[in-house]
Amino acid sequence: MKKLWNIMVVDDEEVMRESLAAWLREDGYSVDTAESGNDAIVKTNKREYAIYFIDLKMPGGHDGIETMMEIRKIHSDASIIIVTAYATVDTAITAMKEGAQEYIVKPCNPEEISLLVNRIIKIKNLQRENSILRKKLTKQYSFCDIISKNPKMMEIFGLIKEVASLRSTVMIQGESGTGKELIARAIHFSGDRAGKPFIGVSCAALTESLLESELFGHEKGSFTGATGQKKGKFEIAEGGTIFLDEIGDISPKLQLNLLRILQERNFYRVGGMEQIDIDVRVIAATNRNLEDAVREGKFRDDLFYRLNVINIHLPALRDRKEDIPLLVHNFIEHIGPELGREVNDISEGALKILLNHNWPGNVRELENAVERAIVTCKTKVLTEEDFIFLNNHGREKIEWSIPSELTLEEIENQAITATLHRTHGNIKEASTILGVDRSTLYDRIKKYNLPRN
Repeated sequence: MKKLWNIMVVDDEEVMRESLAAWLREDGYSVDTAESGNDAIVKTNKREYAIYFIDLKMPGGHDGIETMMEIRKIHSDASIIIVTAYATVDTAITAMKEGAQEYIVKPCNPEEISLLVNRIIKIKNLQRENSILRKKLTKQYSFCDIISKNPKMMEIFGLIKEVASLRSTVMIQGESGTGKELIARAIHFSGDRAGKPFIGVSCAALTESLLESELFGHEKGSFTGATGQKKGKFEIAEGGTIFLDEIGDISPKLQLNLLRILQERNFYRVGGMEQIDIDVRVIAATNRNLEDAVREGKFRDDLFYRLNVINIHLPALRDRKEDIPLLVHNFIEHIGPELGREVNDISEGALKILLNHNWPGNVRELENAVERAIVTCKTKVLTEEDFIFLNNHGREKIEWSIPSELTLEEIENQAITATLHRTHGNIKEASTILGVDRSTLYDRIKKYNLPRN
């Protein structure tokens, strides 16, 4: 096991360098030596070392602190021990501040060196085991990029496998941010249509006329600006799947058009006379209660029954909190490298904050919170301080009085405008901050004719 961990001794004095290397080899470690900082950096670029013993004072080239800093750029996880014959408080503080794990004074005691290295290796073995176990857990509880060990989610995974190769229409219901599109993709890519297109359309993002053209295409001259023929999403999805997100937002006219497609498996482009036959599986999603919409006459009952052949209801994150540690570690593993940040873990205290949060924005909000914490954190481990924005603990509440001269609509207008400006027009992020569904936010943007950024 010891040979798995390579050690390097860096010292310009041959006697010291070879003596320390010999002691470590006697303990069963694989040890290389370097006579200067430059030599150590060259060798580090060719091989990875778990532990470095670096002399503080080396004439010419890099001194011990400079060598350590260069090595850290190459192998950030390396444990570095600074060795010096000139011990002062200032040099010790400098070494530890720049990232040294230990600071020892010559002449070195072989027994102390053995105990020190053994302690560091134990920690590294634990870190490696934790990393392996975490990856095994993630793999064990992962299905088509969806991570969960919640019993309800496990039932959904089983249902996906059963219906993936059927042509039956699927309705996915759940709050904003629960992962409805991920479920839709899992259904598509687990079945016989996996090799065909998966086309997603947000029904809340477009006006009725634009959405009609987007779904069904149009012929040249069918309306102002239609300079040529355009295929719609249903045609593009031929043989595959079309995912209609926020289906509860479509107009009565489009509800009728969609009903015809589900019944007849054909349609006409806007302004067209040619009947187009299709083989497309429809998966719809909504965060609204369509049963209530049907009772209120806002959604066609016949369309609802056509869409609701197979129903999948996703639980909110607050109802599957056992998934939060799995999700957080997965986000850290993927977001950190994407952002170029060396963050690899989260403290128990920080995880407790996340477990106690209510997550109105669900998994999407959790992912955004982890990303924000990774961006602002100062260490390799996310701590409570990195998530202080999620609660008011330790912070004074700022009293806010409602402006008496503004109407409710004017206050709402200002709040939405400020949030859109803050998020640079990102609808998902803005809706999470405001605590409303994306469809509701789209409605308000249209109502107040607000710019997106």
